Amino acid sequence: MTFQDVFKRSFLEGWSDASISVQDVVLAIFFSTLLAIYIFFVYRLMTRQTFYSRHFNISLAGVCVITCAIILTIHSSIMVSLGMVGALSIVRFRTAIKDPVDLMFLFWSISIGIICGAGHAEYAVILSVVLSGILFGLDRIPQAKAPMLLVVNALGDDDNIEEKIMRIVDRHSTSFNIKARNLTKTGVNMTVELRTSEGGSIVKELIKIKSIESASLLEHDGEAVF
Repeated sequence: MTFQDVFKRSFLEGWSDASISVQDVVLAIFFSTLLAIYIFFVYRLMTRQTFYSRHFNISLAGVCVITCAIILTIHSSIMVSLGMVGALSIVRFRTAIKDPVDLMFLFWSISIGIICGAGHAEYAVILSVVLSGILFGLDRIPQAKAPMLLVVNALGDDDNIEEKIMRIVDRHSTSFNIKARNLTKTGVNMTVELRTSEGGSIVKELIKIKSIESASLLEHDGEAVF
């Protein structure tokens, strides 16, 4: 008997079909379903102030249960597991996940399905409780206010228009930075990044200047820098 024959025999004996009772299957599916519903409500609460996708949330619960069923099938037979790996390799997901939080919830749902399918539902419960506590705890931490963008369009008949604009900005803001300055034959366009709680006062004072045609204050959608 060669070494290759010994290796094949040991491999097949180590991965022989494992008998899984119906009770184990029902319990695994039952706990994965409960935790899938739990993830559904956690995701709904976490995204209450942002864009909420009901279809994506439903898919999170479905992915959890489906993953659990796949792990149970793989655990029961090595032949079925090899065939399932080949079948799943042809699946292509075309939907791009833009929010990192959505990606985290998707990984959470898949992990719960794997853990429950492996027969460790208690670990899945502990993971879900700890992770949800971390998420809600971090969500309550106050977020730094992001800077705002001031866009000013002025005519070119005033040579000191930039100095006038910056004096008003300096008086009503804690910090500012000129992001863009566009000079044309008819006027000047400026974009200033600033932090202020008196946005209305800045716009009102700027629009009183004769050479200024428009003044807009926009909220910044990017992440706040500490």
